[in-house]
Amino acid sequence: MSKPKLYGISASRAFRSIWAAEEVGLDYEHVPTSFRGDAQSEAYRAVNPNARIPALEDGDIKLFESMAINLYLAKKYAPALVPQGLAGEAQAWQWSVWAISEIEPLQMQIVVQKFFTPEDKQDPEVIARAEKALARPLDVLNGILAGCDYLVDNTFSIADLNVAGVMDLLNMVGFDLSGWPNVLRWRDACYARESYQRAKQVGV
Repeated sequence: MSKPKLYGISASRAFRSIWAAEEVGLDYEHVPTSFRGDAQSEAYRAVNPNARIPALEDGDIKLFESMAINLYLAKKYAPALVPQGLAGEAQAWQWSVWAISEIEPLQMQIVVQKFFTPEDKQDPEVIARAEKALARPLDVLNGILAGCDYLVDNTFSIADLNVAGVMDLLNMVGFDLSGWPNVLRWRDACYARESYQRAKQVGV
């Protein structure tokens, strides 16, 4: 039986699923796929008709969207990473969706300006507005993490990996989290995991 295939590159949203694959100890084949060109090929569209990265092939199962891939990988290959019980699992979904709805759109405004816009055309006001708006979700996260190490049941879970995986882009743009000490402590603990370090080396 062939190994699961994970498509994407670490310098993209696909990093989140590469990290999850490393965390669950998955023996997988990494298929380097960039978001420019590769993801629009006919062969890749047969895996992911949405033509975005990441995507996963695991036997007959084909999945796209990093949060869906990660929740699947955790539940199939490392059930201990999924918080126990219906309520715990629902909280893992909750935080995963929260990250891509509350953090992702704002951080992407910064990423687009800093990485994809020529320096002479960058708009500092766009960056400033996004940074200011990020205070609201970061306040929420900082409050949740007061007095606990992790998001659900005070144990590292796929919820933490998913949220920290999304926020890796904030790390890349050098966003200052010092105003949210609980978030900073939690983030550093998540990024200190060996699986995170291994994922950073995939495809480099």
